[in-house]
Amino acid sequence: MNVFRFCGDMTHLMSVIVLLLKIHTIKSCAGISLKTQELYALVFATRYLDIFTHFISLYNTVMKLIFLGSSFSIVWYMKRHKIVRRSYDKDQDTFRHLFLVLPCVLLALVINEKFTVREVMWSFSLYLEAVAILPQLVLLQRTRNVDNLTGQYVFLLGAYRVLYMVNWIYRYFTEPHYVHWIPWLAGLVQTLLYADFFYYYFLSLKNNVKLQIPA
Repeated sequence: MNVFRFCGDMTHLMSVIVLLLKIHTIKSCAGISLKTQELYALVFATRYLDIFTHFISLYNTVMKLIFLGSSFSIVWYMKRHKIVRRSYDKDQDTFRHLFLVLPCVLLALVINEKFTVREVMWSFSLYLEAVAILPQLVLLQRTRNVDNLTGQYVFLLGAYRVLYMVNWIYRYFTEPHYVHWIPWLAGLVQTLLYADFFYYYFLSLKNNVKLQIPA
């Protein structure tokens, strides 16, 4: 594992910690899209089907368990916890996220590295992860004013994807025959979706003002 992959994993982990901190400490999920969290839970559930059948390393297994457990616990808190769910802005979080799932399923059935259940599910998880942030970004545009923890959460998610892309570039030039078009293209799409958010995030830091995402 190279430093870019490790930093990407840690950034991804930090994003989860920030979100859980907001939910557990403040008892609020204001500004957080339940639709995006449901999509991420589906992403990890389909990607880590091999968690108990293919052991790679203790680090790999622990990270898989963390992301699986955290994603489903976040969804549970937002839907079931009496205090937390009151802060969920259901009226604004109306993106029809299920319409993202079917195209990803069809794409995974057609474009995959090997036509097996595990490989198709892996491809599906990559395609879905690429667009899973869309409901969250739409919600931020609708609410406009973004609190610090929500802004940090989305920024860390985007930074994780950028670091993974740097990791792929590094491996392409340092490892022979390292070519994986599916995660590369899915990762590029996902990174581009963050471009607008990154612009306003860094603009707010530069001007020392609260983050606002224009509609």
